[in-house]
Amino acid sequence: MSMFRNALALAAGLAVLAGPALGAYKTEYKLSVVPGASSGWGQSAAYFAEQVKARTEGRVNIKVYYGAQLMAGKQTSELLLVRSGAIDFALASTINWSPQVRELNLTALPFFVANNPDRYKAMDAIEAGKSGAMIVKTIESKGVKFIGWGENGFRELTTSKGPINRPEDMKGMKLRVCGTPIFQDIFTALGSNPQAINWSEAVTGFQQGIVDGQENPTNGINIPLKVWTWHKYSTDWHYMIDPLFFSANRKIWNGFSEKDKAIIEDCARDAEKYSKALSRVGLDDGSALKYLRSIGKVPAVTDPYAEQTKNGMIVTRFTPEQIRVFYEATQSVRDKWTKNIGPKLVKAAQADMEAAK
Repeated sequence: MSMFRNALALAAGLAVLAGPALGAYKTEYKLSVVPGASSGWGQSAAYFAEQVKARTEGRVNIKVYYGAQLMAGKQTSELLLVRSGAIDFALASTINWSPQVRELNLTALPFFVANNPDRYKAMDAIEAGKSGAMIVKTIESKGVKFIGWGENGFRELTTSKGPINRPEDMKGMKLRVCGTPIFQDIFTALGSNPQAINWSEAVTGFQQGIVDGQENPTNGINIPLKVWTWHKYSTDWHYMIDPLFFSANRKIWNGFSEKDKAIIEDCARDAEKYSKALSRVGLDDGSALKYLRSIGKVPAVTDPYAEQTKNGMIVTRFTPEQIRVFYEATQSVRDKWTKNIGPKLVKAAQADMEAAK
């Protein structure tokens, strides 16, 4: 009998070390994503979910819900739903959470990141630097757990009218933007007429010609969407970048064992590499394609410029001088939003980017 009791005690001790029993976990955790499964954003979420399930040996089973299903198409409500527990995980955009977290407008400052010799290096420096740590702290102060970064890419302009080479070329254009205030200010400053339309309704707007264009990342959205169906012109101006980040409801996160928390964070780090490579492939110095080959995840399109041209688009690729013209044309927007975001954060980001040059 004593041997039986000792065996029970040993089993109980091992269970404590292992963390919560399988029965303590939910059978499925919901992960929210705004666009569809074919987008780079959607693929990044699927990769994360697959890795988590495999590495936790099925203990943490995450199902991705695409197309803003979990928020009835209203993408700016995602933070509130994650915080309340209606959503367990999200691969969120800084843009969609910026109405509630003003600091997340940092990377939406027009031409703030693009006005650097290497825009990707500048973005990585922000996330890895003091300013990135400040952003993470702010996100977590809203009652959610930050797990890791991802990337949707630099947002480029596609239009049915064009080409666009200078701010005057945009005058009067009706352009679809998401419903965050900084977009209104940027496009108004450039002389266009911004139209705030939820992404779930945007394609209908393109089909019906309600708007003349839209802005989104090339690899992440424009190519999977086959935007050339409606828009002939693409303007590669890199005016802002759309960082993504993995987050979780705080109560859900606290319910995981320390072992599983560490595994999930490791998966997020790998998903960050994958996500960035998808958004940058064919647009960087070749590093993204090399990485994707190393993990056996080469996408169907590795030369986005050739793909756009093949499908009848005319691509205007801005020179540093053209970016500088647009940078100067939007100075008033950066001045206004630096105050809203917080001068200390903006100054820290400038220092991070400068150190990376």
